[in-house]
Amino acid sequence: MATILSVSGSPSATSRTARLLRHLDDRLIAQGHDVIPLDVRALPPEALLHAQFRHPAIVEATALFERADGIVIGTPVYKAAYSGLLKSLLDLLPQYALAGKTVLPLATGGTTAHVLAIDYALRPVLNSMGPAHITPGWFTLDKEITVADDGTLTVAPGAAEALAQVTDQFSLALGGRPTVLAATG
Repeated sequence: MATILSVSGSPSATSRTARLLRHLDDRLIAQGHDVIPLDVRALPPEALLHAQFRHPAIVEATALFERADGIVIGTPVYKAAYSGLLKSLLDLLPQYALAGKTVLPLATGGTTAHVLAIDYALRPVLNSMGPAHITPGWFTLDKEITVADDGTLTVAPGAAEALAQVTDQFSLALGGRPTVLAATG
């Protein structure tokens, strides 16, 4: 199956965005894909802030993008745009780092006023990097993502269904197996 790079652009160590991505990673793994998680916040700040293209961590991150067949990009929305941390990484990648790749954009935020951030802020940047295909993305409200004290993630039913659908579309675009759901009723 495909190799997928799952990129969290959140600067927070307790990020709902990153936890949601890791939850979706499990679904993609169950569909037969190899998933490599990348938390941009784990990259050295000096490499990102000072645009050190040759820093070993940036070289390694670039190699992960090259290796992947598909890329999941997740970001919290701040002031109607994707995170500055994600922008820092995208700026350091080669112009066509997404050439030939299938991309799934995801965003989280506190208000539905930011629901179009994927289409108006993130998608144009991703498109400029030459992907073969950008699948429909999804915006999830923070209040629809709950993290229990033990770290267990719960997504509100409507959001969970929508996320499953866009994740499955992305997986199928990469040649993944459809997820088999148990029949109800």
